[in-house]
Amino acid sequence: MATNKNAIIRYQALDKCFRNTGKNYAMLDLIAVCNKALYDFNGSSAGIKRRQVYEDINFMKSEQGYGVELEVTKQGRTAYYRYVNPNFSINNQPMNETEAQQLKEALLTLNRIKGMPQFGWVEELTLKLEKDFNIHETPREILGFENNPYLKGLEYLNELFNAILYKKVLSIGYQTFRRNEVEEFSMHPQYLKQYNNRWFVLGTHSKYNPVTTLAIDRIEFVKESSDTYIESDIDFTERYEDIIGITRGLDTELTKITLHANTSLSSYMITSPLHGSQKNGEINKNGLTFTLDVIPNYELEQQILSYGEAIKVVEPTWFVQKIKDRIKVSLENY
Repeated sequence: MATNKNAIIRYQALDKCFRNTGKNYAMLDLIAVCNKALYDFNGSSAGIKRRQVYEDINFMKSEQGYGVELEVTKQGRTAYYRYVNPNFSINNQPMNETEAQQLKEALLTLNRIKGMPQFGWVEELTLKLEKDFNIHETPREILGFENNPYLKGLEYLNELFNAILYKKVLSIGYQTFRRNEVEEFSMHPQYLKQYNNRWFVLGTHSKYNPVTTLAIDRIEFVKESSDTYIESDIDFTERYEDIIGITRGLDTELTKITLHANTSLSSYMITSPLHGSQKNGEINKNGLTFTLDVIPNYELEQQILSYGEAIKVVEPTWFVQKIKDRIKVSLENY
């Protein structure tokens, strides 16, 4: 089933050729047009062959494809291709079986989250697609996402999402773990991030600079403000490349953290690295020594401590001491 983007580019290129009544296209012409379209789109210099174009034509003629009717005329030993109906185009056709199957698969993924309150719009979209394209049956689930539909504050996620999308300033009532009263923040929301099955909204131009980070399960109310929205020039994707989790303090200096995993954890650490910067040494009888280039934070400490005796910090010394101190405080609870 040809469904990738390169195939779609080729179908569109062939469609233009077959619709062109002012020029005759032989197989070599069709190959050249497809290769040019692919090169213009992705810069690929690897050209397709005659066999690929034949397969594309057969797919376009099939019921699983677009059901096109082609007229093949010969001049000498050369065959030329054109639509029987010059007004025909695959872009004017109703959805074919392949596209319908792709939509079913997309609906399956959407249905995985459509029952969650923050994505009510997904259910509305699903119902519309089912009605418009007469798609009512859904394949069995084969993809599962980790989520917590009972997390407090999920009802605000859609509102926060729309505020970022439509650039609206919000007044947010927030209750921290340390204070009983609700504090109100005026925030220009910029980014939503999930970590450890919790959602966080990150905003600028609030009382905490440069970025205010609020956990949505601590939000008590959200109100739209009439203030003018200011879009931040902070790249939030890049901002979190060098940390684990959500906490990023004023110290933004990268630190090389050296850790050692025992033999029982070594293979797991290779297949499931703690961070994208992880560099592994060789596994030996004592285990695995590896490094991370990160900005140390609370979430990194929590990750390390979660592995218990299977992992230890080797360097730097100050970070070794920090983990030791946390373990000592933890032992005092028992």
